[in-house]
Amino acid sequence: MEIKWEYIRKRSEFGRPCSFSDLPGEVTVDIPPDPSLAEDFIPQDPVDVALQEGPVMALHVVNTEQVEVKSRGVNHVEGGWPKHIDPRNSDLTTRFREEVERDENYIRAILRLGTLMEHCIRQNNAINIYEEYFGEDEEEEEQEEMPSAKTISVLRDPNTVRRMATHLSWHPDACKELAVAYCSLDFQDKRRDMSFDSYIWDVENPYKPELTLMLSSPAVTLEYNPKDWHHVLGGCYNGQIVYWDTRKGGLTIEATPVELSHRDPVYGALWLPSRTGSECFSASTDGQVLWWDIRKLSEPSERLVLDITREDQLKNALGAISLDFSQSMPTKFLVGTEQGSIINCNRDAKTPPEKIANVFSGHIGAVYAVARSPFFPKVFLSVGDWTARIWSEEILDSSSIMETKYHNSYLMDGCWSPVKPAVFFTARSDGTMDVWDFLFHQKDPCLSLKVSNESLLSLCPQDNGRIIGCGTTRGTVTLLEISSGLCTLRKNEKSLTSTMFEREARREKALQDKQKELQVRQQLLAQAKKEEKEDPQETFEQARTDFMSIIATERQRRKEGELEE
Repeated sequence: MEIKWEYIRKRSEFGRPCSFSDLPGEVTVDIPPDPSLAEDFIPQDPVDVALQEGPVMALHVVNTEQVEVKSRGVNHVEGGWPKHIDPRNSDLTTRFREEVERDENYIRAILRLGTLMEHCIRQNNAINIYEEYFGEDEEEEEQEEMPSAKTISVLRDPNTVRRMATHLSWHPDACKELAVAYCSLDFQDKRRDMSFDSYIWDVENPYKPELTLMLSSPAVTLEYNPKDWHHVLGGCYNGQIVYWDTRKGGLTIEATPVELSHRDPVYGALWLPSRTGSECFSASTDGQVLWWDIRKLSEPSERLVLDITREDQLKNALGAISLDFSQSMPTKFLVGTEQGSIINCNRDAKTPPEKIANVFSGHIGAVYAVARSPFFPKVFLSVGDWTARIWSEEILDSSSIMETKYHNSYLMDGCWSPVKPAVFFTARSDGTMDVWDFLFHQKDPCLSLKVSNESLLSLCPQDNGRIIGCGTTRGTVTLLEISSGLCTLRKNEKSLTSTMFEREARREKALQDKQKELQVRQQLLAQAKKEEKEDPQETFEQARTDFMSIIATERQRRKEGELEE
């Protein structure tokens, strides 16, 4: 090592205390001014000096590395046994219990603890410590709460090639699992390395799917069986119907044959209430509704062509893009078409034309969603073009009883709240979810939330109405928790909503009757004006011509009679 400087001091001077004192100032260097240098000085005004600690860059981005989180568990085994006792050996544990129970200390301890436990039980029976004495005041405070929602979890498509989250279905039991159908609906989308799989997610573990549903064609729709929770029904892009048993893994149990399936993608597939819980039906844009039994998927059990001309011709059929079925009306179902019509069908009709009961027309574009109200089965919701409409089956003419305002972006999906009769949700193509409460406000939504920058494509609330799943065109599913005011049934809310729907139905029927009356009156006025415009001279000439022609005919007839005689 090279020595730069060397300090030398006597050993006796090490550790000597320092002695500081005040000294007067001392000039060490004195440089007198030189007037000759002033001639070379150049003044600069103004003087700008920029000081920056870091280097100047056009763009600088800093991002932290993504942290991968894995779920880990700890298994607690039975403890508290002596070292010489194996808790897995039932004989040893039983023998040890008998020895302890014969001990006098154990008996005295049980008698003493039993007296204390009896005292606590008597107290609990005397006073209900969980009773709410001011429930009405708390309900009034909750009514004043402003509508709100927050994101609690985000489920992302684990594949690098992103697809659309086309349909969501919650597990019927505890709603802890969510089945998501992933499919690209873009025309002739043939991107490389695109997966055909769909997934079942555990809400508490958003980083890895709980189960992978493997298919030969992407699933457009998925639906849990409400009677047998382990069965999941799927409608594929190639028109097939498949189903899984989650207890046996992600491989399909059976699929319908291609030649007897739909010819277009299956946009709706629902389970039917039956004793066996194995019946289902599906709808597609090929204009057909097919009924199936998963015990025999080799052929459909029934078929209906959506031909509103009632000629049962497939060439005249309307393509189905949405499907709804209510447990309260097991024989009726609704079909939303690409042409903007909603078809109300009755399966119990004798002939196929009679199965198409009513046709409601009101949307300009495709009806992306149709849903019956869980509280009022004769009232249903439809979503299409730029608006959502509420219809009543009692109004057979093509006019809705209520509707939302026209938005600047398309509406892609909609559904009712399962707990509040006047609340429904809509999803827009600009990534916004709207919550409507027609008892609170009918012209604007009570809550609009920007969920994503991508277009929302699917909506599905839990059975308790607290959590809503929103799927986007990039395969991201956002789980939102809404405020208690939007998922708690208030006093008299159902009766108020029923009164509102009945009032709007009567108003719409009165307007229709008034419109028909005006049309009849206009026709009578037009006919009267036409009669007034006729010239009397022309009428006279016409009558004279008719009279003379009758006389000429009569003369000709008499001459012929005389010649014969």
